[in-house]
Amino acid sequence: MQRVSKHGRQPREDGPMENGVGQEPGGPEPPPAPRPPRVRPRLVFRTQLAHGSPTGRIEGFTNVKELYGKIAEVFSISPTEILFCTLNTHKVDMQKLLGGQIGLEDFIFAHVRGETKEVEVTKTEDALGLTITDNGAGYAFIKRIKEGSIINRIQAVCVGDSIEAINDHTIVGCRHYEVARMLRELPRAQPFTLRLVQPKKAFDMIGQRTRSSSKCPAEGRVASGKETLRLRAQGPATLQEGPSATEEEAAHRVDDLLESYMGIRDSELAATMVEMAKQSPGTTALAHGLDSVLGEFAFPPEFVAEVWAAVCSTRGAQE
Repeated sequence: MQRVSKHGRQPREDGPMENGVGQEPGGPEPPPAPRPPRVRPRLVFRTQLAHGSPTGRIEGFTNVKELYGKIAEVFSISPTEILFCTLNTHKVDMQKLLGGQIGLEDFIFAHVRGETKEVEVTKTEDALGLTITDNGAGYAFIKRIKEGSIINRIQAVCVGDSIEAINDHTIVGCRHYEVARMLRELPRAQPFTLRLVQPKKAFDMIGQRTRSSSKCPAEGRVASGKETLRLRAQGPATLQEGPSATEEEAAHRVDDLLESYMGIRDSELAATMVEMAKQSPGTTALAHGLDSVLGEFAFPPEFVAEVWAAVCSTRGAQE
């Protein structure tokens, strides 16, 4: 017996309710509510000029050139005024040099152009005793001075000095390996001139002539287990975990090889080569990979073999 409402209409059979509205039994399921988009956290870094300034905040950069541009905007200077940056210290400390990774809690100090100076050098030996690196934005500078070397005897030359010209030939825009090659190819017993730009110094930095020792276990090190922003020459920056102790050790060994073979130090280049070695089944594949990505360096076969051995030895020590 069917029920009839007092208004005379026959009611529907009971069915599922959606927001208080009856649905036909067996009807299509309502589409799920869209999830709200995941909000990526803003990566904001604190920065100062190394010789002294108020603290600024920067964000939205993906490589070193853009980083310098952001710093320049904050302090109303030209990006070309910035020689290099250090992390968590205002001093010219090559062990704290900004490379390809920045910890999310790191404080960035920008070292800007100071006085220009010229020195005359006579090459009495094949090696000058300089280790060169660059800032990723067109300036090559001195990262290390070897004790007892030719350059070590010239007091006016300091770690952190940018090399602006060799014999009045500007090298601004050259990569560090090109500058190292130019210096190696200079003839012996013939004087040449270096035009250098020293970073502007605060009062407590005046008079210092920093030299790194031959061993720098902390160079380029980022605290293990913490997230870092990885800056890349090509492509966007990525947020990733800091390198493991094994990866740091392998990158440091490769950086040592770069110095011994080419007279340069480059922690980001070393880290890139370690990544490539880990993905290569052997030295032949590694050589092809390095040539395709970093062919301008023209790495000799014996260097590639030593890179492979350095990576494999640290991997074996971990296992």
